[in-house]
Formats: sequence, structure tokens, C-alpha cells
Amino acid sequence: MAAKEQNAPMLSEHLRAEIDHWLARYPDNQRRSALLGALRAAQHEHGYLSTELMDAVAEYLRIPAMDVYEAATFYSMFELEPVGRHTIAVCSNVSCMLRGSDAIIEHLQRKLGIRLGESTPDGKFYLKREEECLAACCGAPMMQVDHVYYENLTPERVDEILAKLES
Repeated sequence: MAAKEQNAPMLSEHLRAEIDHWLARYPDNQRRSALLGALRAAQHEHGYLSTELMDAVAEYLRIPAMDVYEAATFYSMFELEPVGRHTIAVCSNVSCMLRGSDAIIEHLQRKLGIRLGESTPDGKFYLKREEECLAACCGAPMMQVDHVYYENLTPERVDEILAKLES
């Protein structure tokens, strides 16, 4: 059985199309260049990167599984265990810290009843561990929720953002 066929159930048709989109950007002998895009797409579809999912991505890309594991464990954007449906990352770099990110983190922890690195018991929210920089210094303090940036935060604005999220 071909490698692409073995893990067909793990990689949906939509996910394979997304990975193929990334593969099309690079020469065939540079398939590893599509890895970060493939992992982002896989995590978006599955919620986190299980070992089985990483193995399926490696087989589909025809690269060593170790390359996939190394990338997935190196970058903070990837989750290797199940987490809440909505991922919240608050920037804690100097610009954000000086403009109140500590207060935003404390507010989120109180409101959600969790600490950094934890998910709410209902599985709705995951508060990522410290994010060093999310590259939006001029809008500090800021947070990223499900890959969407929110800048110039106050506790009240954080409450509005969270209230608008679907279950």
C-alpha cells in the first residue's frame, strides 16, 4: 500500500489538498519546505498534533518522521496534546508588558479559572503558556485568539472578545 493511502483516514481530502497547495510552492526535492504549512493545516483540522497525525504528515510529504517531530516540538504554535477549542496567546514581550499584558493575563486567568498552559474544564478555551512576541508592538497589549490578532486590550475588551466566540 502506498504511503499516501495508509494514512488516508487521518488526512482528510481537504487536508491533503491544503498540503498539496504548500507542496506546489516548492520543487519536488524540497518537500520538507512545505512542513510548517502542512503542520499548521493539520493542527487546524484536528486541534492538536498527535503522533499518529505527525506520522501521517511525514508519510504524505515523504520526509522522515523525525523532521516532523523536531519542527512540531520546536515551534510554540504547535500543540502536542488536546487543548481547548479556542487558543488564547497573550504577548508578554517588553512593549506589551509595559502597556499592561500582565494585567490582561491575570484577568484571563481569573475569568477562565485556569493558569497559563491549561484548558477550561468545558474544553472551550486554552490559555497558552507565555508568548514572547506576537509582532504587534504598536498595538500593545495584544493577544491572538485562534490566529486572529486583538490589539489595545483592556479587561473589558477581552471580555467582549471572549463573549463573541462560538462554543
